[in-house]
Amino acid sequence: MGIQPVSAMGREDQAPPVQAGERQSGLLAQPLKKQEESCASLAEMIREAKEKADAQREKFKLAKAAPRYGDAPLEAYARLSRAKNAAQVSAAAGYARRRMVQLEAAQRSDPDHADQIRAAVTQLKKAVSRANKKKLEISREQLARARQKRMVQENKRREAQRIKQELRRSQAMRAIRESGYLRETEIANRQADQLTATKMELRAQAEQLGAAVHTSVDAAVQSYSAASQITDADAAPQVNVQA
Repeated sequence: MGIQPVSAMGREDQAPPVQAGERQSGLLAQPLKKQEESCASLAEMIREAKEKADAQREKFKLAKAAPRYGDAPLEAYARLSRAKNAAQVSAAAGYARRRMVQLEAAQRSDPDHADQIRAAVTQLKKAVSRANKKKLEISREQLARARQKRMVQENKRREAQRIKQELRRSQAMRAIRESGYLRETEIANRQADQLTATKMELRAQAEQLGAAVHTSVDAAVQSYSAASQITDADAAPQVNVQA
């Protein structure tokens, strides 16, 4: 008769540890759940950062047009193409030199468009060199015209006709070359514009992702710290006040 109450008390004493273990397991699972939620939050923030970067790219496309540095070599080549004598060619070369000095100064104050400025300066240097070449060609053409005139005076019409044909051929070849200079400059400008746009886009994406990752890391650290404090508090030995 006295043994049965002892057995009953033993079963009652064994039950609380099982329930306490289940409660502790549940509390330990909470930090894991919060970490999973933090990871999900990180992925969500990265996705939002990418969306913001895409929006930034669209805004960049619609933004106010950047300085058109590539117009300088186009204007220099247009002047060179219109030049009919040595004085006009020298004026076109002088314009190219002045614009080179201005662009080199702008490169220090506008590093965001450094690629466009370098491309424009390179084309302007070529324009100066090609202007010197055109002056030599114009000088040779003047000598050829003087020879043609002398052949006509000496009644050497066949030789005069040959010289005239050579002059026309050289002028046609020069016109083709000068139109090629303009196309070359347009291609160089497009490549520089694309390179600048790509760099700006990558920079904007890096800034957005960097801010998102920094924010998500701080949130994860705070979440883990809070979960650790809860776990430590629950794992601490509890004093039975009733005892």
